[in-house]
Amino acid sequence: MSGFGSGGLFLADCPARLAVELIADKWTVVVLYGLSRGPVRHGELAGLIGGISRKVLTQTLRRLEAHGLIRRHAYAEVPPRVEYELTPLGETLIEPIHMLTEWAREHGDAVLDALDAHPEPAVPSGGTGR
Repeated sequence: MSGFGSGGLFLADCPARLAVELIADKWTVVVLYGLSRGPVRHGELAGLIGGISRKVLTQTLRRLEAHGLIRRHAYAEVPPRVEYELTPLGETLIEPIHMLTEWAREHGDAVLDALDAHPEPAVPSGGTGR
């Protein structure tokens, strides 16, 4: 049985759906993985990740902090220093992220081959494809 029947985990108001939507964000997994080796400063994290703007990184960090997955620690120093680290809850995602990473390494070429073999159908001019 799939567990996707009516009244299942992924209804609009279900906490599991909120969690999946958070994790499915383009940058969430990458940011969490970047924090998996210990506390990191904003600039260091941006460099580790690559391809993310500082603004989007800040937004992602704030969202992850609000959801209890990371902790922000501001040190009372001059110049100011801020580090981000995983919370115990955030640490519980590292093993699943590692499993997804291994899957991607193992099957990434097959996914690209399938994409090359089956290009997306063209959307008619006018928009939605209806």
